[in-house]
Amino acid sequence: MMKPLYPCLWFDNQARAAAEFYCGIFPDSTIKNDNGLVVNFELNGQLFMGLNGGPKFHFNEAISFVIPCKDQKEIDYYWDKLTADGGAESMCGWCKDKFGLSWQVVPAQLGELMSDPARAARVTQAFMKMRKFDIEALLNA
Repeated sequence: MMKPLYPCLWFDNQARAAAEFYCGIFPDSTIKNDNGLVVNFELNGQLFMGLNGGPKFHFNEAISFVIPCKDQKEIDYYWDKLTADGGAESMCGWCKDKFGLSWQVVPAQLGELMSDPARAARVTQAFMKMRKFDIEALLNA
């Protein structure tokens, strides 16, 4: 049986710093090993590899990680942590961390709200104006 897939994240020379940053944010997270070139770490049960590959490649919005949040407190927590120290806010729940990696911090119930055809347009119109998601505003849409 094939082992689970996992992403490799290319950093200039900050793989260890990134792994420490992410492990400090996500529960049940740990650095598995670090040989200087590669840092293997686990975030909430998901394995990642950080590669110190040099300055040739950079992150962009073509790849992002989605964090489904159970409530506004969780949205606020991840949003604040990921945008701290040089991260950047974007629109519709998207942000970048200080390493340039893109994240989508979204309410877990967004799919349910969008599955109701009568409500989906109103919910979409509401969140298109938001940077960080406001669950109460979406529920009231």
